[in-house]
Amino acid sequence: MSNGALVILFPVAVAIIMLGLGLTLTVEDFRRVVRYPRAMVVCLVSQMLILPAVCLGLVVAFDLRPEFAVGLMLLAASPGGSTASLYSHLFKGDLALNISLTAVNSVLAAFTLPVIVNLSIAGFMGADSSLGLQLDKVIQVFAVVLVPIAIGMAVRARFTGFAARMERTVKILSVVVLLLLIASVIAGMGKDILNALGEIVLAVVAFNLISMALGYFGPRLLRVGERESVSSAFEIGLHNASLTIAIAMSPTLLNSPKMAIPSVTYGFVMFFTAAVFGLLVARRARAASPAPGRMVAPGRV
Repeated sequence: MSNGALVILFPVAVAIIMLGLGLTLTVEDFRRVVRYPRAMVVCLVSQMLILPAVCLGLVVAFDLRPEFAVGLMLLAASPGGSTASLYSHLFKGDLALNISLTAVNSVLAAFTLPVIVNLSIAGFMGADSSLGLQLDKVIQVFAVVLVPIAIGMAVRARFTGFAARMERTVKILSVVVLLLLIASVIAGMGKDILNALGEIVLAVVAFNLISMALGYFGPRLLRVGERESVSSAFEIGLHNASLTIAIAMSPTLLNSPKMAIPSVTYGFVMFFTAAVFGLLVARRARAASPAPGRMVAPGRV
C-alpha cells in the first residue's frame, strides 16, 4: 500500500471508529455522571492515573524494547471501546455506566493520550526522538477523536431513528476496521511479526488481566456495587485497540508499525481473556449471593 494511501487510511479509520461511538452517545450520558459519583471517580482515577503507572511497571519488569514500551503505554492511555459495553451487557454490568465512562474517557483521552505518549517516547527512546506527537499532531489527535464524536452525537440528536438503525452497522464496520488495521501491521512487518508477538504477548496478557482486576476489585474495596464494578472492570480492562493501532501506524502521527504491535496482540487476546474473566466474576457473584429462600443470620452479610 502506498504511503499516500496510508496517510488517508489511518485518520479515516480513527474518524470512523469515533463517529460510530458518537452515534451511541447523548448529552444525557454525560449528565448521568453525577448519578454515579463514587463509581465514576474510582473508574476515572484508575483509568487516568493508576493504570499508566501499572503499565509502566510492566514495561520495566518485562524489559520491553523501546517501541513496544511506547506502544503499550499508548494502549494504557486509550479509552475503552465498544467491546467493553458488549461484555458488560453479557455479564450483567451497568451498561449505562459503561456508556458514560466511554463518553467521558474519550473526551479526556484527547488531552491525556498525547501527554503520556510524548513522555513515554522521551523516556524510552530519548528526548531527541522525532517520533513524538508535536503540537500539530496533538491538534490532529484532538480533531480526529472529538470532532467525529461530536458529529455522531449531533446526528443522533437530530435523526434518532437513523442513528439507532446505524448502530449495528457501525459496530460491524468497527470490527472490520480493526481487522484491516491488524492486517496492515502484519503486512508491514512481514516475517518479523512472529518474533515480535512472542516478545510482547506475555506483557500484553498481564496488562489486560491486571487492568480488569484493578477495574473490578478497586471499586469493590471502596464499596461500589457489584454491577457497577463489573462495568468498571471491562471499561478499564478493554481498551480501544483500533484507535491506538491507527495512531501508531498513521504516517502523519507516530508512523511506527512496531508501536502498533502491543495493540495488535491486545486486539486478539482481549476477547478470550475478557470472556474468562467475566465467567469468573459471575461465578464469584453467584457464590456470594444467598440462595433463594435461604435465611441469613442477624448480623451476618
